Parts: sequence; C-alpha cells; structure tokens
Amino acid sequence: MNRINQKLQEDKKLLSIYFTAGFPELNDTITIIEKLEKSGVDMIEIGLPFSDPLADGPTIQESSTIAIDNGMSTKVLFEQLKDIRKSVSIPLLIMGYFNPMMRFGVENFCKKCAEIGIDGLIIPDLPLEIYKSEYQSIFEKYNLKNIFLITPQTSEARIREIDELSDSFIYMVSSAAVTGSQSGFGNEQTKYFKRIHDLKLKNPQIVGFGIKDKETFLQATTYQKGAIIGSAFIKFLKNNSIKEIGNFVAKIKKA
Repeated sequence: MNRINQKLQEDKKLLSIYFTAGFPELNDTITIIEKLEKSGVDMIEIGLPFSDPLADGPTIQESSTIAIDNGMSTKVLFEQLKDIRKSVSIPLLIMGYFNPMMRFGVENFCKKCAEIGIDGLIIPDLPLEIYKSEYQSIFEKYNLKNIFLITPQTSEARIREIDELSDSFIYMVSSAAVTGSQSGFGNEQTKYFKRIHDLKLKNPQIVGFGIKDKETFLQATTYQKGAIIGSAFIKFLKNNSIKEIGNFVAKIKKA
C-alpha cells in the first residue's frame, strides 16, 4: 500500500509541512526532511521551485527565487533525494508546476519519483481532464498518487468528479487567495469546511492555505483529516536555524 494511504488510516489528525527544496541553502533539503520527521510531522510536501508559480504568495515565491538562484533544479532535487528512504519513512510528496515535469519528461519524472520513494504529486496547473486522458496510466504504473485541489468555488459536481478520480486525499484550499495571505479562518471558511465534510466524500481532505499555528490547525481539522503548513514554515526557516524545526512543530502539535 502507498505510504499516503497507510498514513490516512491512522486515527489522528495529520500535520503536513511544505517547504521549498533548496531553501534556505541548496543542500538543506535532506536535513529539513529528517528534522521534520523526527519532530513528529506526518507528511512532507517538497516544493520544486518554479519561476512562474501561479498559486504561491510572496513568501513561497521568494523562497523559490532563492532556491533557483542557489542552483536547485529537478535533476539536483532527484540527486539529493536518491537515498532519502534510508533515513525517512513518512510519506513524501513533490509539489510543483507541470512545466518542469514536462521538460524532464513526465514518464521519466514519475519513474525517478518511484525509484527514490516519492509517494505522490501535487500539480496545481495540471487539469483533471488532461491528467485522465494523458497521464493517469503513467501515475498508476509508478504507484504515484495525484492530489487534486478544490476551493470554496469548486462546484459540487466537480468535487464529486475529483473524488471519484482520487484514491488518497483531496487538497482542500481554504480560500481563493494565494498561499500565505490568510490571517485566520472566519465563518465563511468554517461553513465551507463543514459543507465539504457533509458531502461524505470517499477520500479524506487535507486543508491548505492559511494554517500557521495551533489555533488555525485545530480550526482546519475540526471537520477534515489534516492540514498543511507552508508559508509560515518558510518564514520560520528564513528567520531561524534548521536546528529549531522541532520547536516550530511542537507549537503546532502541543496538547
């Protein structure tokens, strides 16, 4: 069974952390992953930096620019991750835009992911219809889960179509804003979280965008299986030593 599906079966709320590969320094990738797992994180999203990130707010955009300037690329990331499964056992996903994957070759990209132990991909700009017609068979060949995104504006019919095509979790964007732009969750988002919960989808949902502390994590997981922290963690890395990652995670997960 794919590691993502195994993790989703655990009887707890899941904390996933996103970070940009190659940030703050080019060779920090492995250290950050290992520190996050030791700190009790359930899943990790490894951001593949791209020069034109549509859904990313200024914090992640800046980290991507720095990572690219540091020399991060698809090839470098795969080289860094080649032995990651010798030290890390939790699910690992790569989140990125489709252009770098196309340049690398979609099948080659998926094959490398399988070889090094990547469990899933989150590709915000890969349309569902294109995935179904051109790439689903490749993903399934390499046992890679493709994680689709929904927003408060996604119609119920579309959500159910995504749910039918999915077989791990659905990435539930908390708002229509870019990443890092939220200051907390209001009534509208709480209603949205409950509305999706009440659809009784077959795939659990994990909420992203706007989770930055224990309070927002608890809000986001009242109705959903887990939550993803991205921009807040990037800001932490910008201002703190990697050695302090345990403190960041502990503040989210503390009783």
